[in-house]
Amino acid sequence: MLTYIIRRLLLMFPTLLGITMVVFFVMAMSPGGIAGNLINQQGEMNSEQGRITQEYYNKRYGLDKPVIVQYVNWLNQISPLGYEVKYVNGERALGSFGFKVPDLGESFSKLRPVTDLYSEALPITLLLNALSLPMIYLIAIVSGVYAAKHRGQIYDIASSSSFLSLWSIPTIWMGVLLIGFLANDKYLHIFPTAGLGSTLSGDFPFFPRWGETGFEPGWFIDRIWHLVLPVFCLSYGGFAFTSKLVRTSVLENLNADFVRTARAKGVSGKDALWKHAFRNSLLPLITVAAGIVPSLLAGSVIVERIFSIQGMGNLMVEGIFARDRDLVLAGTLISGVITLVCILIADICYAFADPRVSYE
Repeated sequence: MLTYIIRRLLLMFPTLLGITMVVFFVMAMSPGGIAGNLINQQGEMNSEQGRITQEYYNKRYGLDKPVIVQYVNWLNQISPLGYEVKYVNGERALGSFGFKVPDLGESFSKLRPVTDLYSEALPITLLLNALSLPMIYLIAIVSGVYAAKHRGQIYDIASSSSFLSLWSIPTIWMGVLLIGFLANDKYLHIFPTAGLGSTLSGDFPFFPRWGETGFEPGWFIDRIWHLVLPVFCLSYGGFAFTSKLVRTSVLENLNADFVRTARAKGVSGKDALWKHAFRNSLLPLITVAAGIVPSLLAGSVIVERIFSIQGMGNLMVEGIFARDRDLVLAGTLISGVITLVCILIADICYAFADPRVSYE
């Protein structure tokens, strides 16, 4: 197992290299090139001022070099071993070779280090995903197993129809519907329309309490109140699909010979369901889990944009619009690492769920 894990970790590097290379060359070869939108924004400048601005960007970020050289410079920039990058009179220059601190670069559009931007945005996206993933599996397992146990009954038919309908609704449409009906003053107005907290939430006490003005919800309740709609919008498609998968897998194992043999030997229906049928249904769930987290990261782009949440997805969209090379590549690198780690964890879980699986 250890040898397999080490081999998979080493294979991550060429995989990430290919992912970032594709994104880099697509940006570089698009009309206007990298950071072209920044130069286009200087509409009030005359031709001479525009030329000077363009030359500055080229020297500062090395945009006048061939595309392959720009990509190699970016790899050197994020690598812990390579040439130290210095700026002399506003021009990029290479220092001595050796170990250095990896640097994700500086955002063209926001004029801030990319590391600082993602250190602020990534925890928000991970919070949304950390709340969505347990919700997906909790609803999917309970609903799927119950539907399989009561196959053909009212709950099975109703849940199957409901989940199929939910899975068919696009995330962007669901977000608009939630805001339009549950956050609109003209209708229910139960939840807030945007953000992760109220304007004055920083002054709230952490837990709810009764104050001089009445009930004060506190920071914790206010944060949960703002998270309900984004988390549901991010997870409804996941639990709708996974629930159908659980139902199908459990039904297949309930009709298997080993379950019938266990029941014939006196095993209770509850133990036969959970200890035999459900346990052998875990492999499809593990397979889906490897893809759910990357899909949640992709869904965060839409959800964070709809609900005005300043997470990694929203930051990536802004970087793409501005053709901000370092911002987009850093987001691609982070997403790629998370995806590959999830796939590796899923492969390891196979061995724990099924003793027949071995990587020796």
